[in-house]
Amino acid sequence: MATTFERAATGRPVSRTPVWFMRQAGRSLPEYLKLREGTSMLESCRRPDMVTEITMQPVRRHGVDAAIFFSDIVVPLQAAGVGVEIKPGVGPVMDQPICRAEDIDALPELTPDDIPDIVESVRGIVEQLPEDTPLIGFAGAPFTLASYLIEGGPSKNHEKTKAMMVGAPELFDRLLSKLDVMSELFIRTQVEAGASAFQVFDSWAGYLCEEDYRRYVLPHTQRLFSGLSDLDVPSIHFGVQTGELLTAMSEAGSTAVGVDFRVDLAEGIKRIQPHQALQGNLDPAMLFAPWEALQERIESIVRKGLEAPGFVFNLGHGVLPNTDPEVPGRVVREVHRISEQVLAEKA
Repeated sequence: MATTFERAATGRPVSRTPVWFMRQAGRSLPEYLKLREGTSMLESCRRPDMVTEITMQPVRRHGVDAAIFFSDIVVPLQAAGVGVEIKPGVGPVMDQPICRAEDIDALPELTPDDIPDIVESVRGIVEQLPEDTPLIGFAGAPFTLASYLIEGGPSKNHEKTKAMMVGAPELFDRLLSKLDVMSELFIRTQVEAGASAFQVFDSWAGYLCEEDYRRYVLPHTQRLFSGLSDLDVPSIHFGVQTGELLTAMSEAGSTAVGVDFRVDLAEGIKRIQPHQALQGNLDPAMLFAPWEALQERIESIVRKGLEAPGFVFNLGHGVLPNTDPEVPGRVVREVHRISEQVLAEKA
């Protein structure tokens, strides 16, 4: 039987709105920080015992309706053999940025033999999860992975990426095509091991205008979702600062579209496909506000979200590191209470 999250993310009726939080697995939780002491981010992502425990921590503490696989979007690159390090306070940094055709040709391909730990981690998590709490797998979208590879790390302007995109479009297309295959395998591995849904993060897509996104990026993202369509599980497409791209992003092929906190949900509904579910979109900074103000914001989002064919409550981006670890669980309970009330009003 489908869980509440799976039903909501595919536009089917629910008795209450499901909740999960991006970056719920870690960052703000003291138990996570204690477990991670002395272990690098990438190492912790490749150890099934740690991945399982970290993924389960917010499920136990917050009572969320879905778990998100603890990993990082550069794990497939590292697993394939790309030199990458996640530097604290910086993010993923590449040993050798990609700038020539030879670099793209030399980019190693990911194979199932590279990620047996991912299979072990997913199976271990699914064994521990409550029956009504699915696991969401994920991967980075080809464009976002390409930006890290081309820039050599995080970038404020993505100038090297855009220069290749418009100046050497054939090279850019070849790179994204290789990353399509990598992300597809990484997601497929998670779902076939037991994940019940997946999310594609296009973190840097919001730095593009719609014309460039449609021309250079959307075909690859469509290919990714199309390649995974046989899995028949809920899928979510999410990007940051992508309000102007929502309509284009909604054409990629996901069952649900994530909306960041900069877009009003009522407007977000208008920008996506009529049959798609919506996910979002509480500003993570609002978790620091007084409860009365936060409560009012939660109710507004729930009421607007429930006008979509399906609705999953989430933050408009990830949980911030200094968030009081007691607040997300309180938000979960409030979303459940309000959504049950609103749905009863509609009945």
